[in-house]
Amino acid sequence: MAHPLSPELADAPLIEAFDTSWTSRWGDRPEHPALQVSEETFEAAWSEYTERLMGNYPFFHPRYAGQMLKPPHPVAVRGYEAAMRINPNNHALDGGPPTSHMEKEVMQMLAGLFDFPGDALGHLTSSGTIANLEALWIGRCLHPDKGIAHSEEAHYTHGRMAEVLGMAHTSVPVDGHGRLDLDALERLLQTGTIGTVVATPGTTGLGVVDPIAELIPLARRYGARVHIDGAYGGFFRLLLDAQDEAGKPMLGDAAKDFEAIHEADSVVVDPHKHGLQPYGCGAVLFRDPSVGRFYKHDSPYTYFTSADLHLGEISLECSRAGAAAGALWLTLRCLPLAADAGLGPILAAGIRAARDWSGRIDASDRVTLYQQPDLDIVTFFPTDTSLSAIDRRSSDVFDTLMNDPNDPIFLSLFRQTAVAFTRRHAGLRVDQDHARLLRSVLMKPEHERYVTHLHRRTVETIGKV
Repeated sequence: MAHPLSPELADAPLIEAFDTSWTSRWGDRPEHPALQVSEETFEAAWSEYTERLMGNYPFFHPRYAGQMLKPPHPVAVRGYEAAMRINPNNHALDGGPPTSHMEKEVMQMLAGLFDFPGDALGHLTSSGTIANLEALWIGRCLHPDKGIAHSEEAHYTHGRMAEVLGMAHTSVPVDGHGRLDLDALERLLQTGTIGTVVATPGTTGLGVVDPIAELIPLARRYGARVHIDGAYGGFFRLLLDAQDEAGKPMLGDAAKDFEAIHEADSVVVDPHKHGLQPYGCGAVLFRDPSVGRFYKHDSPYTYFTSADLHLGEISLECSRAGAAAGALWLTLRCLPLAADAGLGPILAAGIRAARDWSGRIDASDRVTLYQQPDLDIVTFFPTDTSLSAIDRRSSDVFDTLMNDPNDPIFLSLFRQTAVAFTRRHAGLRVDQDHARLLRSVLMKPEHERYVTHLHRRTVETIGKV
């Protein structure tokens, strides 16, 4: 595989050649003056547009380690751009037969990633939020009088989507590492009010993996469904059998929880995060294909060109970009779902980077590790004696690093309660009810080779604030 930034992948004539080949096969078309834009108008608008885009943070560079943001792989960009010239709509086969079939193929690949049955039902979505909405909606269809349970560290989308669906939702306490507390969950399940339990293999705050291996049989005992929100961390299941340099499981103790995902009722994963895709590419899978009955509907003008399954027949969304499916299909042909090739080494690099930086933090007297990372998210704070001092200094470090004109580093801040802080660091003086700490998402493989610089700049800055 060529380097991600190699000229042949970034070659604009590649797309132009496809566009010419695609359009020429249909013969000449008349032009219409209503579509014309003058060269002067475009150049002025383009100049302003690109200048405004320069205001973005450098998501592509390893100096950016703040949020779950990075550019799509150039292969995905080429695939998306080529399909975007056609602009297929994967709602119905009428709107894009090739990309609809590509979507079905990539969903089979994703089902294989989670060891779901071959007849599992699934489709791409425009986001992880919509994917989770659909999974919770199916839960409501099957348990109309019951609510959902999710951990305090779960993404806020679950509470929000539960409100959209008119469902009750309960936030379950977490343990000292941020994992859903099973004893608290069982007490809640005993009330008979929960129809769906959400588990997260990689929370978006701390990157924590919930105890899925124990949670699933517990939920089953009380007749509840289990939904896996793997929007961020789901792709790490690729490393289920991978080992680190010491011959230990790459996923550590969380390996058993990633393995257990295959027993869940539904799972969500976002290709636009660790799948290297442009935004607008989520996915939802259901173990039991019979839940497709809840999607059943009729359309008076779409489902006519084929007796095959139209993706709109198993989706709450109507219009969806076929280009998203095309880009993902092309990417997985070049970078397959494998531990030792394709996406696997990219994910492994992020875990190694997180463990490397955590070790450096542990060895420093200026900075303290908040907790050991499960995946590729590292959390830490300036070493101090009180929550107020940690809160203030973390904010100062964040601002100073980001606004350095010569060598900026982009981290993020993460607010934690005093209770959560002192469960991990008992000696701190509690003089306010929360404190912000520093958080870093090492989701680009280049971070593995940039940790030394990230750590040095962070420690230097902490020494000055």
